Amino acid sequence: MTRCIVSYDVVWERTPEVLQGVIDRAPHAPRYYSDAALVYRELSYWGTHTSMYNKSETYSVEAVNADLRHYLARLGRRSRCFSRCIHALRRAVDLFVRCYNARQLRKRKNPRYPAPLAALI
Repeated sequence: MTRCIVSYDVVWERTPEVLQGVIDRAPHAPRYYSDAALVYRELSYWGTHTSMYNKSETYSVEAVNADLRHYLARLGRRSRCFSRCIHALRRAVDLFVRCYNARQLRKRKNPRYPAPLAALI
């Protein structure tokens, strides 16, 4: 199973200096992915870097993001529900990821049976 590491830095400009700082502060990863902006070619990575040139390579990530917004109201767009504490948000996302992964494994093992996410909590 591949582990995904996400950096929580927000940057307002994509300069080599700013982006290199983000990479240096992020946990080391075996692979890094980005869009095809030229600035990413100038950076040093701990692992390998791959540029994605079109949306066909990101559909599964976008599907998981949609599931996150669907199941966790605090991550929905234009929502009144939000986390005041980053630790509460991380715990909620962690619980979702554990249940989501368990559901995916159950669906692979028994594709004919329904696997609702709520049944795994």
